[in-house]
Amino acid sequence: MKCGFDNEQYIKTQSARIRDRIEKFGGKLFLEFGGKLYDDHHAARVLPGFKPDSKMQMLLQMADQVEMVIVINTDDIEKNKVRGDLGITYDRDVIRLIDIFRDFGLYVSSVVLTRYKDQPLSRAFQARLEGMGLRVYHHYDIEGYPYDVANIVGEAGFGKNEYIETTRELVVITGPGPGSGKMATCLSQLYHEYQKGVQAGYAKFETFPIWNLPLNHPVNLAYEAATADLDDVNMLDPFHLEAYGKTTVNYNRDVEAFPVLQAIFERILGACPYKSPTDMGVNMAGNCITDDEVVCEAARQEIIRRYYDALCEQKKGKAEQSQIIKLEMLMKKAGVTAADRTVVEPALKRAEETGDPAAAMQLPDGRIITGKTTPLLGASSALMLNALKALAGLDKNIHLLSPKVIDPILHLKVDHLGNRNPRLHTNEILLALSVCAATNPTAELAMEQLDKLRGCQVHSSVILSSVDEKVFKRLGMNLTCQPQFKA
Repeated sequence: MKCGFDNEQYIKTQSARIRDRIEKFGGKLFLEFGGKLYDDHHAARVLPGFKPDSKMQMLLQMADQVEMVIVINTDDIEKNKVRGDLGITYDRDVIRLIDIFRDFGLYVSSVVLTRYKDQPLSRAFQARLEGMGLRVYHHYDIEGYPYDVANIVGEAGFGKNEYIETTRELVVITGPGPGSGKMATCLSQLYHEYQKGVQAGYAKFETFPIWNLPLNHPVNLAYEAATADLDDVNMLDPFHLEAYGKTTVNYNRDVEAFPVLQAIFERILGACPYKSPTDMGVNMAGNCITDDEVVCEAARQEIIRRYYDALCEQKKGKAEQSQIIKLEMLMKKAGVTAADRTVVEPALKRAEETGDPAAAMQLPDGRIITGKTTPLLGASSALMLNALKALAGLDKNIHLLSPKVIDPILHLKVDHLGNRNPRLHTNEILLALSVCAATNPTAELAMEQLDKLRGCQVHSSVILSSVDEKVFKRLGMNLTCQPQFKA
């Protein structure tokens, strides 16, 4: 739980770097924002000290200059594609992002529907966006994209895309997931700006891989682990090495696409402003690491966590064996095994002792707390209560929940909602505890410990229900499960 990253320095230096890039291009920059802009929990896990909303806070340093444009692929709308970490469709995530950006005070000017073909769900989504006061633009499939540069940079290519009206110096192009069309939107807009005689530039913001860390640094390996279901591979940037004689890290898609990007830039601007994919980036995260060993250990744990996640997804029929093999290779590179996760052995030992599912949690001070299955509580619920008691300094035998609160919940579940299993889930436990806290100072003291659970490591001896899994995630805990269902 040690800190290895200076978040304040990151916000300060990152915003300064972007301002410098705006000035370099004469006062107008289209910034492609890869990854998660608002809730980057992966970065928070591998860079202890990084806050999930750090990039948002960075943009708020220059809020008067910023304009948000959200891009979504209409094919994803029609397929009802779901964002895995949140369990919501991409179009719903666009609405969520708009609300978040507006709540923070950032100006959201428009949404771009890419690969638009006048599809029915996309038309309906456009009507909803326009009802929210947003402008909606259409971008289309371009024949030969991205390789037929002569066709792309012309009236039959970018020229047929609708021009996005923007008014501010920094136009942040973001989207709900990969494949949204963010880069193509930036390049199309550059084409239109130069056609209108407006000087503008392009840059890319990707937190990972971190360009000025070694190729096999655990933080960069953890990024590969996070994208094990894709074809992304970290690699040295050969263009940067040739141009500057310096070794930097990028990933295969940017390296492979760079010659094409060079040609497109030359066609639009007359010359390419960058000599390498690394040049395009503005990420300063690597300069804000304050304790390399702390972030290395956090990244190693993240690789193991991704491995357990993939095993569980494979058990559910949602992951391929190739993904497991890749993660095993990454663990070997990082010098760890699945057994190097501290909470695994205590959870399995407790399950073996009781013959029922069990779970274990490592508290911020290093203590290991376990929870077992009881007639009234699932293992996750028991673990939650035990952890809160330990953090509050309460005797482990104290009962936090009053029977007057529990009994009506059990009656509702079994007699009215038809549940055969009366055991309380973690969400029900927290609701019951909050009710008890209104009259019981001990329960109130336990409730006050909830924020201390953020960042704690948890392991379950079985795959958890979606309800319990969501509660652990919402509380900011790092959960893994054995790849087996409850018997």
